[in-house]
Amino acid sequence: MQIQSSRFGKMDISHSDMLLMPHGLIGFETCRHWILLSSEGNDEVAWLQSVALANVALPVVSPRRFAPNYRAHVHKRELAALNLHTNDQLYVLSVVSKSGVTLTANLKSPILLNATRHIAIQAVVTDEQPLALPLGLTRTPAVRRAA
Repeated sequence: MQIQSSRFGKMDISHSDMLLMPHGLIGFETCRHWILLSSEGNDEVAWLQSVALANVALPVVSPRRFAPNYRAHVHKRELAALNLHTNDQLYVLSVVSKSGVTLTANLKSPILLNATRHIAIQAVVTDEQPLALPLGLTRTPAVRRAA
């Protein structure tokens, strides 16, 4: 199957590569099929590309890369849509946004991905988490000698 992306151009994808999001994402509730793409040259960022809307590609990161103690506490009823089994691989992703010049990660409503079954949901956590964690604040900037 071939899809069009305004960010990545035409892509050949397999139906087995598609992720089903039964409830869509916040703001994109009607978009049920997505592709997770790696970011060339940057292993920290991946992209969720909508199969239906060529102009919708969302950058995502692992929140634990920027907040090592992050845990996504969600109601069990939300997890039911993931059809989780004992050996399934579950990944947590956060959507990246730009606030001024700062990149932020949404820790309040992570994307939970059952990679084994290609099903994902966006859940709202039950504990207090930031909606916009500045990504630059958790890393030590590289220091370079000027002279």
